[in-house]
Amino acid sequence: MGPDTSRWRTSEIYDYLDHLYAPDLAWEWLRRNPKYQRDFAESEGSSAAAQRFGALVQPRWGLLFRDRPVARRH
Repeated sequence: MGPDTSRWRTSEIYDYLDHLYAPDLAWEWLRRNPKYQRDFAESEGSSAAAQRFGALVQPRWGLLFRDRPVARRH
């Protein structure tokens, strides 16, 4: 099932974009990129895949992470 495109012309849906800083705006578009989504999905397969993703994040996508996020429970 694809995304709901019935309201794609409704500008209110995108009003929040007017208040984003440049890095946040860049992230909004990057996370929708099918090639980035594919790379990220592949990184979740194993620790070796995560390391490969980490190596290509900077040159391919211009991203730099301090550390891979981990789930934490309190």
